[in-house]
Amino acid sequence: MAHHSIDCELCSGAGGEIVHRTEKFRVVLVDDALYPGFCRVIWNDHIKEMTDLPVPDRSTLMAAVCKVEAVVRAVMRPEKINLASLGNMTPHLHWHVIPRYADDAHFPSPVWADAQRQPAPSALEQRQALLGRLRTAISEQF
Repeated sequence: MAHHSIDCELCSGAGGEIVHRTEKFRVVLVDDALYPGFCRVIWNDHIKEMTDLPVPDRSTLMAAVCKVEAVVRAVMRPEKINLASLGNMTPHLHWHVIPRYADDAHFPSPVWADAQRQPAPSALEQRQALLGRLRTAISEQF
């Protein structure tokens, strides 16, 4: 039986462009102009914490996060990947998979910090151009 919360944006909305969906989780591409390739892996049921999941489901979710990380690394070629699960504002289990570059808006700080610089439009355009390949590669992973 699926558990949902009417007040939760990840229960009522997709949380991004759905690239892959299973019974338990979905992988979405976040529409973020500064961070092309930013993905989320979202547990479908309204679960608050990793330890609220049965152990096999934790493994399923983390395996999905690792698959998405591997694809983002291969396609987007970032300097670093940031993995984050915060949920302070949206207490619905989800992981962020964020490609980071030395010239991005916030490097070396987290993407939620104050911006350090305005990235070059050409760099952002190059990254945007990879999104078609990223969508295909994610769907082929699962």
